[in-house]
Amino acid sequence: MLDADTWLIVGKLVAPQGLTGELRVNPSSDFPERFIKPGKRWVQKEEAKQHPREIQLLAGRKLPGKSIYVVRFAGLNNRTEAEALIGQNLLVEAKNRPKMAKDEFHFLDLLRLEARLTKEGPPIGKVVDLISGGNDLLKVKLFKGKTVLIPFVQSIVPEVNLEEGWLRITPPPGLLEL
Repeated sequence: MLDADTWLIVGKLVAPQGLTGELRVNPSSDFPERFIKPGKRWVQKEEAKQHPREIQLLAGRKLPGKSIYVVRFAGLNNRTEAEALIGQNLLVEAKNRPKMAKDEFHFLDLLRLEARLTKEGPPIGKVVDLISGGNDLLKVKLFKGKTVLIPFVQSIVPEVNLEEGWLRITPPPGLLEL
């Protein structure tokens, strides 16, 4: 189990890029420097119990028109070596978390928050996953049993209270019934 006070998952290694050991990363971070700026990173298998393994990021770039980054790590010199890391999470130390302005959030802080329709009302579900890409989506498991995707935009999620562990949603008609 990953210790959230020590580590942040910033992306997932999803595919090799070419033949020279580069990898594609599906980011779960809005901070491009995590995929571009050289330095220490760590990798870990999704369900691994072992400590994350340190790896050196040599270079990275964003693919034009996509929300995917291509990275080069020290010691990976061919496609076969890169393929061995597919499916692993890319991590950074939590102590290096960038500071946020008011009304900005680290996407991972939204996990496990209760979803409410009103500030004082009962929770209707819990945020169980995050999908980042062209639009950020909160995957909310409703207590009624189904799971819905909620666009993380101000008009639909107007209030987030990290201290109390909830967010308020104002879904358009029919969104919760899908």
